[in-house]
Amino acid sequence: MSPLLQPSWPVLALFFAQKFLIAEATLLLALPRVVLGRGPSRIVALLAALLAAAITLTVFAPAAGLTGASWYPAAARALTTGGGLAWPLAALLLLALSSVLPGARHRWIDAATLLLLLAVAALWFAARAA
Repeated sequence: MSPLLQPSWPVLALFFAQKFLIAEATLLLALPRVVLGRGPSRIVALLAALLAAAITLTVFAPAAGLTGASWYPAAARALTTGGGLAWPLAALLLLALSSVLPGARHRWIDAATLLLLLAVAALWFAARAA
């Protein structure tokens, strides 16, 4: 194969992460904040969890045989916004916002969110440099 058809590993890693990791990890981190948090922090974490769940459902809809559903074409088109990174990043940023609002508890959620955000940024910069 020619090198033209072989993308570099940072590009592949970013594609895999934006498709299968960011929204799912955000959902797993937002759910404890929804259950354990209080006040505004809980509400914003719930929004992040709902957005991440919608993204996850859209990504796995073809495997579940849901491509014929009326909501799927519009959701799949929306998910391609910003090269496929905009909506998962929006969910992650909502979760990060919940960490600075009143009622945020269990700072391990914030630490894991920060690590995920830094990993996404590092992958994005590595993919841009490749």
